[in-house]
Amino acid sequence: MSQWCLSCFLLLLSLCLPVWPYPNGKVTQSCTSLEPYHHSQGQSSPSPYLLQANASSFSPGDHVEVTLSGQVFKGFLLQARDPTQSVPSAVGSFSLTDPRSTQLLTCNKHQGSAVSHTSKSHKSLVRVIWRVPNVAPAQVQFFVTVVSHYDKYWVKVPGPIITLHGVTPRPPVPTPSSAPTPKPTSSVLPGPFSSEGCGLSKSCLLDPPGCDPSHHPDCFYLSATTQGPPEQQVLFELSGPSKGYIAFALSWDTWMGDDDVYLCLNEYGRVSVEAAILRGRTPPKESTQVRRLLRQPQQITDGIIQCRFSRPVKPTNQDSDRFDLEQEYFLFVANGPAYQGSIGKHSQQPLVSEGRVRLTGTPITLRGSRGPTLLKVHGALMLLAWMLTGSIGTFIASFYKNEWASHTLCGQKIWFQVHRGLMMLTVALTAVGFCLPFVYRRGWSTPAGVHPYLGCCVLALSLLQPITACARPPPDSPRLLYLTHPHTYYPQSSAAATVDTLSIFTAVSSHSVHLSNYTICILHYSNLLDFQSAPGQLCKSHPSLVLPVVVLGNLGLLSALLSSVTQL
Repeated sequence: MSQWCLSCFLLLLSLCLPVWPYPNGKVTQSCTSLEPYHHSQGQSSPSPYLLQANASSFSPGDHVEVTLSGQVFKGFLLQARDPTQSVPSAVGSFSLTDPRSTQLLTCNKHQGSAVSHTSKSHKSLVRVIWRVPNVAPAQVQFFVTVVSHYDKYWVKVPGPIITLHGVTPRPPVPTPSSAPTPKPTSSVLPGPFSSEGCGLSKSCLLDPPGCDPSHHPDCFYLSATTQGPPEQQVLFELSGPSKGYIAFALSWDTWMGDDDVYLCLNEYGRVSVEAAILRGRTPPKESTQVRRLLRQPQQITDGIIQCRFSRPVKPTNQDSDRFDLEQEYFLFVANGPAYQGSIGKHSQQPLVSEGRVRLTGTPITLRGSRGPTLLKVHGALMLLAWMLTGSIGTFIASFYKNEWASHTLCGQKIWFQVHRGLMMLTVALTAVGFCLPFVYRRGWSTPAGVHPYLGCCVLALSLLQPITACARPPPDSPRLLYLTHPHTYYPQSSAAATVDTLSIFTAVSSHSVHLSNYTICILHYSNLLDFQSAPGQLCKSHPSLVLPVVVLGNLGLLSALLSSVTQL
């Protein structure tokens, strides 16, 4: 048991490990802005790094050595640009002096027009060679972004300006991007969000249903309010308990992939709002809209992340990857860990709205579920099979063979007919329940860990039981002892029941099932009950009393578990 749990834990842990952002220096998405996507502001203090060139002038075809030095740093991005142009564009190309620690990048289809790091190893000195193009501008200035730590970096540090021989230099054109990055301003919400007005002035998705984030700290809350004039913006409010991030997504279906995602990310006690596009089931890719969200105050208090922001109803041409809010979408809400700006796998199954909704339409209070319907039915069938029909059928075969010996049903003893009917129903429920997760996942589910393997074992043992029963000879046969043993002692050895119990607990421990502690206690208690040892003597003296108690007890436990499953 412990080994299976350990295997599941290690598998889930490996899936939750975050990914470091571009430690290999493949940062071509930053070619224009020279800004890293680190979910934090760059430093506004003077840069401790020095960018130098070994020449003050150049001619076409010349080679100029460029040196970056200073304190220890982990990453950088270096370019040569024409400072007289308002639209930044790379000039010339570079060659490397140390290919192990530096690499060339292709920016705007210009091969070798930028240089970056190859790993996050510590560096204090970088030398590269800049090659002057045949057609060169009158002036060239070098710019570099240097990353000391993940949340400490300097953006677009200006270097020396070198000029073309025989040309009078012109003053560079000042650009907002060349100015120091301002320090982030403190933005604190006046208080927690409230569900007041949900369904009247704003659309809301709440988990648990009907909760109020101003009174319930465990409430996951998403609201959308249409603003004018004339209804050009949608104001979003997102709140929920999380140490790393909380996010919501607009999706065409109930599957993750090709979704419009918005994240509220806890970065060292500060909350930033980021927009991204989710491709497949991999971590989301940064989008250019990250900088175009109209931000409002956000905060994190006592482990509760809150953020408020707005975005246009219609996506602009520059943000064509954003979804049009005039359309209907499913809403996802997820939360999980984050490490240095990189998000990990959500810690539980995302909350998904029960249907599509148009956020700019009539306000509505939505209901959501963290458990897909097919998986709920799968769990219900398995619980019904092994907590009711299977256990009662086994109990009757163990203790009631002699109770109705003189009574028959359809030519067979009553206990045998009841036992056979319940066990065949158990096999049927198990077979149907076994197929449903594969239908939902459209194949094998690797993230489910050992649970599918245990399910295969349960189905195999369940199918083996009627096969051995069919091979059982008549009662007067001398082979009865040998051919009865695999069938008769199969339930008493609890082979299938044991594997099924392991399967249930591995399912409960996965992020797809989020049962309450109360429900898990019921599950533990139901598996501790053993009606095949101590009740044996009681069955002999009070058989008519014990069977109803067993049936009603199992029904009570099963009802409590099924109630929790339906509320997922």
